[in-house]
Amino acid sequence: MPNGERLLPKARIKIKYQDDLYTLVDFLNRNLKERNIMFGLSKEEDRAVISLYDDF
Repeated sequence: MPNGERLLPKARIKIKYQDDLYTLVDFLNRNLKERNIMFGLSKEEDRAVISLYDDF
């Protein structure tokens, strides 16, 4: 990916925020890294947004 280009998510979902979501996303990223799959986690108001990226 060229410098300055942003990753675009393949999919996003908004769910109820829970503190343990960071642990889940970290687990997924560690185990799916070899397959070029990555998850992102952000917070919008009281909701969590989980994003799926691939081919990064």
